[in-house]
Amino acid sequence: MPRLLREARGGRSMTEIAAEAGISAETLRKIETGRAPAPAFFTVAALGRVLGLSMDELAERCALVEA
Repeated sequence: MPRLLREARGGRSMTEIAAEAGISAETLRKIETGRAPAPAFFTVAALGRVLGLSMDELAERCALVEA
């Protein structure tokens, strides 16, 4: 998931995305670098909403990475 989130973020800043998702930039940094390997469901849902990724898409793409 870290790479997926970084790619979806594109040129937008980490601070901007985190603020829109209602999380701290440090939390997003930890998720993107893999230091938070299992973020809370609601955190993932908020990031997906901000980045335009559905929960189905997130689950599918994460499953592909783990396979």
